[in-house]
Amino acid sequence: MPKNTNARRLSRSLTRHHRIGIAGVATLGAAALAFSAVPSNAETTTSEAASKAQVAYSTEQIKDVRASVTDRLAADSLKTEAAEAKAQAKAAAAARAKAKAKAKAAAEAAAKRKAAAAAKKRAEAARKAKEAASRSAKRAALKKAVTKTYGNNLDGWIKHSLDIMRNKGIPGSYNGLYRNIMRESSGNPNAINGWDINAVNGVPSKGLLQVIQPTFTAYHVAGTSWNIYDPIANITAAANYAAHRYGSIDNVNSAY
Repeated sequence: MPKNTNARRLSRSLTRHHRIGIAGVATLGAAALAFSAVPSNAETTTSEAASKAQVAYSTEQIKDVRASVTDRLAADSLKTEAAEAKAQAKAAAAARAKAKAKAKAAAEAAAKRKAAAAAKKRAEAARKAKEAASRSAKRAALKKAVTKTYGNNLDGWIKHSLDIMRNKGIPGSYNGLYRNIMRESSGNPNAINGWDINAVNGVPSKGLLQVIQPTFTAYHVAGTSWNIYDPIANITAAANYAAHRYGSIDNVNSAY
């Protein structure tokens, strides 16, 4: 049969004052029994008084004991609730700290990812710029390598002039240039006419295509020399003038 553990706990909870009170109740009970053993005609009043005193005293002590136990249980309950509340507050604080740390770690990770993306973007831009510079350098080297060279003779002068004319949109052909040059100067870049009307007027025709200075100045082609005797400058200026007046140097078959 299990032991009565509630009684044992109640016994430990009783104070010295309560134990003295209970002992007093027991003593009075014993006295009441002694008085009740006396014949009824002996001291009835005394027995009744003692019995009343016993009941009154015993009731007061039991009430005190019950109140003390109730107070102790209430205090223990409050302590338990306080401990639980404290534990819950501690757990909540720990949860908040954990959430804060997690948020901070997430923010730091996001910042690192952003920095890495920016670094990658800068590296990609630098790579593209480097590649572009390399391509530009290669194009410049290739252009330099394929730069045409021309002979320093009538054939080379005509071919060089034709390339400039094509680049500037000036019409004309090799045969048209060659034919007019041979008629005008016989291929002499320093030729000068000192007897025609232009010479009489003080502006003699000069160079391969016998151009007067005002015409050369007006129809000079950018990128060529300003020297009227320069073969390339003289040919391209004369071809430019012929294109404006006759449509092309190919259409010129006499003095122009």
